[in-house]
Amino acid sequence: MLDIAIIGAGPAGLSAGINAKIRNKNVKVFGNPFNTSYAYKAERIDNYLGMYGVSGQNLIKSFIEHAKKMELEIFEGRVIEIYDMGGTYTLNVNNNFFETKTVILANGITMDKSLEGETKFLGKGVSYCATCDGPLYRGKTVALIGDSPVAEEDVNYLSEVCEKVYYIPTYKEIDKVNSQVEVIKSKPEAIVGDKTVENLKLKDKNLDVSGVFIVKESVPTTILLNGLEMENNSIKVNHFMETNLKGVYAAGDCTGKPFQVSKAVGEGTTAGLQAVKYLDNNA
Repeated sequence: MLDIAIIGAGPAGLSAGINAKIRNKNVKVFGNPFNTSYAYKAERIDNYLGMYGVSGQNLIKSFIEHAKKMELEIFEGRVIEIYDMGGTYTLNVNNNFFETKTVILANGITMDKSLEGETKFLGKGVSYCATCDGPLYRGKTVALIGDSPVAEEDVNYLSEVCEKVYYIPTYKEIDKVNSQVEVIKSKPEAIVGDKTVENLKLKDKNLDVSGVFIVKESVPTTILLNGLEMENNSIKVNHFMETNLKGVYAAGDCTGKPFQVSKAVGEGTTAGLQAVKYLDNNA
């Protein structure tokens, strides 16, 4: 079992990780590829102390090199859901499961706006995990909505399992999608049906489907961990980066403005140290 699981491999997550690692805790960071972060894509950063004019790419690379020298373990994968087990937590990371004593959420800004019908049909034809639920739709017709190339692996997997797969990318350039997948460039508007999903309504057409998979670069925080208190679309924390859930901390952009690297690093440090203190007090 992990001592600390950190969700997000950006500045806040890496800062939390190295501060917990240096205190001899069993830590693992879970995150998407580094080049998908907002900070990485920044052309120039002038307000990070001691690194005037640095590019986002070089700044993140320096953070990663630091983490590697500290032997901080980083697991590349999308955290789909976190389950409260009553004193500990279990993470579902691309259908791999990890147990942990504490959690630090450093998952950045996530788009919490749901598609019409998404919440209503969750578990009734709507899924956020193709590898988890894809086999349930063997021989059926499904659609997958993806907001980044991260979703392409999922849609390719579904094409091996399902009779027919529609892919609705909400980003511009498609990289690697199997030829048997039908790609449709249109805006998703609603998921409809009676007791289960029957149709995906797009801006210019309707698709008869048995299931709709929604694969976002990061799962919306409100779906990620049940019972987490939010405030103004951000995770509500106190000065110690504590959330309303015991043993759960948050740091970085997910806690709200200002969206600055320096703020993320500072909050990550605090969250990491507070998680260590919690573990020591409950040893």
